[in-house]
Amino acid sequence: MTQSPFVWYDLMTPDMKSASDFYSQVVGWRIVDSGMPGMDYAMLKAGTVDVGGIMPVPPSAKNMPPMWNGYIYSPDVDAGCKRALSLGGSVFQAPMDIPGIGRFAVIADPTAATFILFTPTGTDPLPKVPDGTPGHIGWHELHSGNAKLAWDFYAAMFGWTKGDSMEMGPVGTYQQFKVGDKAIGGMMNKMPSDPSPPHWNYYFNVDGIDAAAARAKAAGGNLLFEPMQVPGGQWMFMAMDPQGASFCLLSKSR
Repeated sequence: MTQSPFVWYDLMTPDMKSASDFYSQVVGWRIVDSGMPGMDYAMLKAGTVDVGGIMPVPPSAKNMPPMWNGYIYSPDVDAGCKRALSLGGSVFQAPMDIPGIGRFAVIADPTAATFILFTPTGTDPLPKVPDGTPGHIGWHELHSGNAKLAWDFYAAMFGWTKGDSMEMGPVGTYQQFKVGDKAIGGMMNKMPSDPSPPHWNYYFNVDGIDAAAARAKAAGGNLLFEPMQVPGGQWMFMAMDPQGASFCLLSKSR
């Protein structure tokens, strides 16, 4: 089975201007209008590479909280929706075309964590950058209501394979997953104290975690915990932006 990687990320927010200012200060992205006719959508650039976007919360989803979305590649979005349903997932948004960009659908896994299934127009390869390159996405982490059920879904849906694992006490096993021979993320049961629904967290690479934490605080972000070192030696923290979207920062250095 061909494995499917994450290929895009975007933020839905009620205040694009404030969110753009925040992330450009904290992560260092250059943020520019996409130029797509009829769409209020800004591009996130790490150097010259487009890594994601920012868009307003659509009127049809005005009660949806601000959130980051991850796009997972599919060779056929329509067939992917049928497969997701057969595996116990749900289709929140039926397949739609974005002219000149691609075709997408919004999917929920069996524990209700959402992601976007995406078939891009054209065949541009994913950018090859060294691990830890600032401004790129360094890790993908699922906080699930049932990590084993979620694992079975994603493994069958996208061909992901298991990497290393570690026991985390009350929440059970933290299971890394791989695309090819590279671990790109992990899955775990949500912490008992976490009131949020099942969700994906995305880790953005920065150069120096303490300086990034200071920038986040100065720009109005709320750190959910102070920087900590994780297995493998990297440093990270989780935070919320001023509009309430959660995100994580990751660095090779303190």
